[in-house]
Formats: sequence, structure tokens, C-alpha cells
Amino acid sequence: MEVADSNHSKHKKKKKNQTVEGKFRHDLDICSKNKDLTGAISLYDSAVSQNIRLNQYHFNAFLYICSNSVSDSSEVVENSSKNSAFEFGFRIWDQMLSNGVKPTEATMTAVARLASAKGDGDRAFELVKSMGKYGASPRLRSYDPALVCYCKNLEAEKAYNVEEHMVSAGVNPEELELAALLKVSVETGNEKKVYQYFHKLRANLRLVSESTAEIIEDWFGGAVAAETGVSNWDKSRVKEAILRNGGGWHGMGWLGTGKWVVRRSNVDSAGHCLSCEQHLDCVDIDRAETEKFSQSVASLAMEREVQSNFRNFQDWLEKHPEYEAIVDGANIGLYQQNFADGGFCISQLDAAVKELHNRSNKWPLVILHSKRIRTLLENASNRELLQEWMDQGLLYGTPYGSNDDWYWLYAAVKLKCLLVTNDEMRDHIFELLARNFFLKWKERHQVRYNFAKGVKGGSMACAYSW
Repeated sequence: MEVADSNHSKHKKKKKNQTVEGKFRHDLDICSKNKDLTGAISLYDSAVSQNIRLNQYHFNAFLYICSNSVSDSSEVVENSSKNSAFEFGFRIWDQMLSNGVKPTEATMTAVARLASAKGDGDRAFELVKSMGKYGASPRLRSYDPALVCYCKNLEAEKAYNVEEHMVSAGVNPEELELAALLKVSVETGNEKKVYQYFHKLRANLRLVSESTAEIIEDWFGGAVAAETGVSNWDKSRVKEAILRNGGGWHGMGWLGTGKWVVRRSNVDSAGHCLSCEQHLDCVDIDRAETEKFSQSVASLAMEREVQSNFRNFQDWLEKHPEYEAIVDGANIGLYQQNFADGGFCISQLDAAVKELHNRSNKWPLVILHSKRIRTLLENASNRELLQEWMDQGLLYGTPYGSNDDWYWLYAAVKLKCLLVTNDEMRDHIFELLARNFFLKWKERHQVRYNFAKGVKGGSMACAYSW
């Protein structure tokens, strides 16, 4: 009992010694936690009457409470409460600027949300465009209030301007933004923009949400889609465009007219649509993007490798562009060799090379470190096979002191071919690459493998996962 009394006494003493500013900060945090707009307004008026100096944290907290009061989707917010949030929020914003307190991106985004909720997309957009004046950089969330407001009001051209500003600022739209832009394009019957946003969704997403799928269905099931398109086109130009764009799409607009058949379906493991029974094409990265990526890999490699060595490899590759698969020799040779007597298993590498040849009737290019090749040549049983590979141009030895990862990655990107490796490519060198693009490239070009011992004579069979 004495301990309890002692603790209670300390708590009362702490509250008694609390400064006016400390109590104000504590009460503001409570209002913020409870999203208590009425309490926040009362607290602000009390702070002004007591001449409490408000700082950036205080203003941001008040604006956070206001923006939450108009965007809370968990319950219906009364108009009176919304109006109070609008009035108080803009009052706080004006006072913040009047006091010379520098706003942050979070501050201005909160005000933009208030403007958007009031239906004022122009004000929300102006706030984003003025962030640089205060040394703030807009983020994706900064653009959403203006974009959502314009799309909701069917102000399509203004919505497109928001996206243009977003991209110029180095901010890439994601599904939410692309879906909103697609929807406003569908609702305003802008077939060119619909086509454009379909391809942006294709390029940026692996799959779409249910709400985005419904927007897509609305377009193809509508009258405008049935009337959109051309009846005659140059097939040779279309074919060339498909090849240039990585296969699977041409980018030449709507070809063909008439009513679309819209059905939901599944795709089997072999890539066949279970509705129309057509085989779906794998759409690769287009030529321009691939070339840009190969230059990026080469540039990073040149910074970290002996430049003359890597240039020699580039020159050699220019003269030998016929390979359709690049093999990460070390990864395959050392696969599952982490046991007592384990070491580089050349029979695994040989099995992988032969399996690739059996599938395509073409030999792959094996990238292996020169030091590893020299060690393998010391074993007489390996010499005949290695010499055969070298004579046939199957083997490239990376120079001493080099990182062979750069060589096999560059070769696979430059030649636009398959890369055979189980390497997850998570090392620091791969983190230097544009992550989203790199993941897309891996999905389309990396081939994984595994091995199974044969029954007779312990023969090795290599299986690939394409």
C-alpha cells in the first residue's frame, strides 16, 4: 500500500510540475491519437489565448487531424464536421505561413487532401507544384488528392496534367493512379488514352486488383470500344512492331472493329487460355529498354572491373552474338556441393550444357572464372571436355581479379537471351541496378535448374524451370 501511495504521489507531482507547453503537447497528441477534431479546435484556441508558440510539429498535428476528419472511410462523416475540418484546416495553414513556419511535404499533402475533399482539385494541384518553393519534394501520395479529385469530377485533361507533372518530378504512378486515369478515360470515351493506360498497366503490373479489372471490363463491354479501331492495316508493319516491342504487343492502336467478347478465364501451366484456347505470348522488354539496361550494366561493370578486360569481353561478344543461352558455370558446378568431399562438379555443368543443346540444337556460352578453369585443367580427366568446349567456343574465362557475375549478366542482357542460374541475384552489385526493371528482366530471362541422379551408372540429368 505504501508503494502504491508513493507512485501515486510521484505521478501527481509530475503533473503538477508539467509546463504549459508540455501539457499542450500532451493534449495535442491525445487529440491526434483519437482523431478528435472538436478537441483539437478547442486546444488551438486555448493555445492562442495563452500565447503558446506553435512549431512545425504542432501545425502538422492539427492538419493531420483535419485531413483525417474528411477522409475517414470507416464511418459517415457529417457535413457539419467536414465543414469544421475545412474551415479549421485552412485557418491553420494560413497561420502556419503567417508565422513563417516552413511546411514539409507531409504538411502540404494534408492541406491538399482537404482541398480535394472539398472538390477543389486546382488548389490541391497548386500545393504540389509549390512544394519546391519550400524545399520539399513531392511524393506519390502528394499527387493523389489532385488526381483523385480531377478524375472524380471527370476533368480528364487536368488529370493527365497531374500525371505529366508527376513523371517529370521522377515520381512513377502505381496501380491506384493508373486505374483512376484509365477510369476517367473510359468514362469520357477517350479511346487513345484508354489504349495508353492499358499498356502502362501491362508494363508496370504483374496482375491487377478486382476494382481495376472491373474498369477494364466496363471498357470492353461498352459501345465506344465496339466502334473504336481500324478495319485495314499493314500486317508487315504490325509484325515488325511486335518484334521491336518484345513480342506479344504492337503499340499501333486499336486494330479491328466490332463488339468484344468479355469473359473471365484462367491460364494453364503451358500458357493456354482456358476460354479461347489460344496460347498467350510472353511479352519481353522492348529493344530500347533492353539496350538502355545493357548500357547501365556495362557502365557499372566498368566502374568495378579492370576496364580493358571488360572492354575485351564486350568486343568478343560483338563478334559472337549467336548464343541463345548464357550459363553461370560456377553456380551450376557448385550446386549442392556443400558437403565434406564436395567441390566443383564438372559433370553437373556438362549435363546442363548438353540438356540445353538437346532442347535448342545450339550450344550455350559458359562463363567461368579463368582461375577455376586452370584448376580444372590440372585434373587430366577434365582436360578433354574443357578443350572440346574451348574449341567449340562454348567457354569464356573471365580474367583474374574479376567478378564473373558482371560478365554473365551483361552477356545475357546484351544478347537478349536466357540466363541459366539459380543465383537469386540479391548481392550488392545487383542492388545497384534499377530494381523494378531488373525484376521484370529476371522474370523473362532467368532459367532455373535442378539435378537428379540416374539409376544406371550414377548418370546426371538436368531439369530446367522455364
